Amino acid sequence: MGKEIERSGIPVVVMCNLIDVAKTVGSNRMVQTVSVPYPLGDPEMSPEDEWALRKHRVAIALDSLTDEIQEPKVYPTKL
Repeated sequence: MGKEIERSGIPVVVMCNLIDVAKTVGSNRMVQTVSVPYPLGDPEMSPEDEWALRKHRVAIALDSLTDEIQEPKVYPTKL
């Protein structure tokens, strides 16, 4: 579905835990999430740290939408 949306000129970013699967289905922009049951969180973190983690990952995803890409890219997510 993301490929069809991109064909119409709208950039798409896939946020997922399984980057290899995203590559296999042809995603162009990929952001690694934390885990399958908690894609943008970690229940073992303090609420403040978890909020910072979520905000950081979403910011990376939003920034990736402005990039002109020639080949699939996985964006780094280190804090």
